[in-house]
Amino acid sequence: MKYYPVNLNIRDRQCLVVGGGGGASRKVKSLLDCGAVITVVSPAFTNTLENMADHPQVHLLRRPYQSTDLEGKFLVIGATDDMTLNRRISADAETRQMLCNIADVPEECNFILPSVIRQGDFVLTISTSGKSPAFAKHLRRQMQNQFGVEYDRFLQLMGSIRKRLLAEEHAPEAHKHLFKQLIENNLLEMIRKNDIAAINQVLYNVLGDGFDYNTLINETVGSREAGS
Repeated sequence: MKYYPVNLNIRDRQCLVVGGGGGASRKVKSLLDCGAVITVVSPAFTNTLENMADHPQVHLLRRPYQSTDLEGKFLVIGATDDMTLNRRISADAETRQMLCNIADVPEECNFILPSVIRQGDFVLTISTSGKSPAFAKHLRRQMQNQFGVEYDRFLQLMGSIRKRLLAEEHAPEAHKHLFKQLIENNLLEMIRKNDIAAINQVLYNVLGDGFDYNTLINETVGSREAGS
């Protein structure tokens, strides 16, 4: 099976999780971290899920799954240990041409979830195309310490620069050479060392006046807070 890699924007999208155990709890948390609105259906819930009951974006339904639970949903995740139920969820989703993931059963899915290393907006995913999720997790544990907070700070900086440049010139291709220079000047390492003077010198050399590291970072932080 060859999967098409894609990153989904699920902010404010209606998503369904079927199951109330530990696996369902983890799926709900990951969906919530990305801004989804989640309905969780199960006869019983873990304490973790019970504690989410008051969250404005989580709705717990304490009863068995019904096919009509899929109505109006963007995607569904089946996280139960009942394979008959899991297959039913998959078939119901297929009928509706919905995105469907059945935990640990790739043959019943039309999308699978990779292992994820995340630092803010920096997201690195590792997939074995469903052949060995355990190996994907092993690789994630090996690699996650290689990617510190500097990766998120670097992306904040680049995003703020890109926004400014696009306000002046709407053709992104016109700026490619500038971003190439910024990357090749080892900005990431300077951010890791918090060498503000060196960062500002690179910004001046490549972009000219008016590009200050702390100002650019604060602009991005303000945009994030406004969007949250």
